[in-house]
Amino acid sequence: LLYCTAVQERRYNLSTTKETKKKRVEELVEKVSKSKSFILTNFQGLTVAEISELRQTMKDSGAEYKVCKNTLFRIALADALFKEQLESSLKGCTGVVFGYDDPVMTVKKAIEYSEKNEKFKLKQGVVEGRVYSPDELKEISKLPSKNVLLGMLVGGMSSPLSKMACALQAVNLKLLYALESLKNKRAQ
Repeated sequence: LLYCTAVQERRYNLSTTKETKKKRVEELVEKVSKSKSFILTNFQGLTVAEISELRQTMKDSGAEYKVCKNTLFRIALADALFKEQLESSLKGCTGVVFGYDDPVMTVKKAIEYSEKNEKFKLKQGVVEGRVYSPDELKEISKLPSKNVLLGMLVGGMSSPLSKMACALQAVNLKLLYALESLKNKRAQ
């Protein structure tokens, strides 16, 4: 009788862990599809306090840090085009930085934290659907943020328009001055 009870408890525990894993995979699929960028990291050697600090840093920049099992993340990437490229990075202790707002800002914050804490290493990253190595991510982190780039674009577009408006106004003023001087000449 005790044996039967133990087997039933084990079956119950297995089904709940399967359900839990299924929920975690669904959560990861949602995070991957919602994020504009994500970076696979190695967090081995970090203390709980350092991981908490990392999570807070990421949260402040519109990102999220999640520790996940490699097998569950592999399953979550089943439909992704870049799954094979990330396969080599899904070994060891894996944490993922999910960036939801500005992909460049997420990369910058991850790079800054890895430079500040030697134990935190970047494995690979996906920015807007393309896989990048850690060196390429460092280059991306040197780019200005999305808001700065948009400001530069607007400034670049408005500058020629304002110059053209000034030039057209100058033509009108020259015509007005020419007519005024012609009027003054005839009046004399």
